[in-house]
Amino acid sequence: MNELLAVAAITVLAVISPGGDFAMTTRNSYLYGKRAGILTALGIASAVWIHVAYTLLGVSVLLLRFPFVFHAVKLLGAVYLVYVGWQTFRHLPVSVDLAGYPEQALSNVQAFKNGFVTNALNPKTTLFVLSTFTQIVGSDTSLAVQAGYGAFMSLAHLVWFAAVATVLGNPLIRNSLIRRQVAVNRIIGVVLALLGLMLIFASV
Repeated sequence: MNELLAVAAITVLAVISPGGDFAMTTRNSYLYGKRAGILTALGIASAVWIHVAYTLLGVSVLLLRFPFVFHAVKLLGAVYLVYVGWQTFRHLPVSVDLAGYPEQALSNVQAFKNGFVTNALNPKTTLFVLSTFTQIVGSDTSLAVQAGYGAFMSLAHLVWFAAVATVLGNPLIRNSLIRRQVAVNRIIGVVLALLGLMLIFASV
């Protein structure tokens, strides 16, 4: 029971702490609406299983034994954040029709992909999952229970970021942000790029 509570508490704290996943969900939710934001959240939650899978399969041992592999993944994720940050910073204003939908809509696949790639290459999630399973989860914990922990991690990501998407996709909030979208885009773009640059410098 203590192990379960510890995993749950660390998961919640890790999920709600600001990072690339939050910035990406924010970006897609306010620019393209609630649906795009929720699909981004679904992509994030799905990518969590990548981290859980390689940890359970023992690939995490390779990451720990050969740090350059982890640093390569970390660097790739950092570059992706800088790229998305630059794209967001210079994003052309989105016009919205009378029904409240953006004319330059983001496809469902692209929204999901944004969330999936952001989390899959997110070193924060890598470290969170690795540390949880190596430092908190006991070696005698069954594989089924560990998979259950992974399911909880994924669900926690989905619930939190879907909630963020729902709030930011609210017409009143979204319209307010849309009216200031040039400034908001630049703020989000700078945040994403800074996160990426910080990771690049940390890797170097």
